[in-house]
Amino acid sequence: MSDKRLFRSLRVYNYRLWAAGALISNTGTWMQRVAQDWLVLTVLTQHNASAVGITMALQFGPQLLLLPLTGYAADRCNRRRLILLTQALLGLLALGLGVVTLTGVVTLWQVYAFALGLGCVSAFDAPARQTFVNDLVGEKYLSNAVALNATSFNAARMVGPAVAGLLIAAIGTGWVFIVNAISFAMVLGSLCLLRVGELYPTPRPPRQAGGLTEGFRYVWRRRDLMAILLMLFLIGTFGFNFPIYISTMSVSVFHGDAGQYGLLTSCLAVGSVVGALLAARRERPRVRLLCFATLSFGLCCGAAAFAPNAGLFAVALTGVGLSALTFMTAATALMQLATEPMMRGRIMALRIAVTMGGTPVGAPIVGFIADHAGPRWALGVGAASGLVAAAIAARLMLRLRRLGQRQTANVS
Repeated sequence: MSDKRLFRSLRVYNYRLWAAGALISNTGTWMQRVAQDWLVLTVLTQHNASAVGITMALQFGPQLLLLPLTGYAADRCNRRRLILLTQALLGLLALGLGVVTLTGVVTLWQVYAFALGLGCVSAFDAPARQTFVNDLVGEKYLSNAVALNATSFNAARMVGPAVAGLLIAAIGTGWVFIVNAISFAMVLGSLCLLRVGELYPTPRPPRQAGGLTEGFRYVWRRRDLMAILLMLFLIGTFGFNFPIYISTMSVSVFHGDAGQYGLLTSCLAVGSVVGALLAARRERPRVRLLCFATLSFGLCCGAAAFAPNAGLFAVALTGVGLSALTFMTAATALMQLATEPMMRGRIMALRIAVTMGGTPVGAPIVGFIADHAGPRWALGVGAASGLVAAAIAARLMLRLRRLGQRQTANVS
């Protein structure tokens, strides 16, 4: 009998410990993201959305450029030790940005440099953390643990921006970066306290020529994975530019301050948390869920683009967050469950690179559109990405249905 309880993964001691540390660290990370975008948009430039887009491009571009190395490292290295290293480096980078901001010497190029550094370290950190979930809970609770991870991440997204907005207004952006640096101590502590003997280590792939590119060949042979990656690319490149959408709508359209920006970002996270909790209840996601989620994402982005005031914009953002999180958790779980265990690190690195690596292309384009045509048109680009992705999901669903009918006919 299957166990469908919402928090079943928390029965595992190692996962409970990891989840607690990750929640605190994720909250600090979201605080930094809001503070960094606000610093660029209102302090270092005159509401220049293109500069925010460049910052995002530098922060997420390494996910794509370093792809062969990051996926291979997640499969070959001791993941716990790798995450200890990356989390420590991320904490030091946050501390450095906080120091230059508090001392008043921060410049736009320095923010660009720190964003690039964060991107390079995060490129190794993200696939290792995502595949480490399997090491914590094993196959039995993997789908639930992926959803609960998303819940934690988006609960942090709900709390972090709101707190960041208050702190920015009260004491300035520099202290937000310092708080984030301190938060990394929690996840480092949880990693040190794990019961190593109770982990579920994944077998390491054998060393062989072409090991770095095997992930590409593996995906090339799998049309289902190719379709999911194409959807992730479209929405990741043109849809997930939330810092640009929310900051420009808040400042240019609704004429709000840092507090409003933080609260609007939190509204996006409210929907994300609801979506993650719903995902945690599912035994196994289906392709039709991808179709529904991407269609909803496109429609909600369209509604946000037409919102006449900040209140209705916040409601639309809640729908955007719910549909975006539903799509991401379903895509992540489907890809992990459909992939051979020894390939998961490389496939997850490829998933992250496709989702985030398109940002160097999409963010500057969306920022340019926001600057020259207006934030509402930029949101229209996000809406279009969701609708096209929904069409791809519908085609994949029909193809799988035909394949199933063909296999049934052959058996009978």
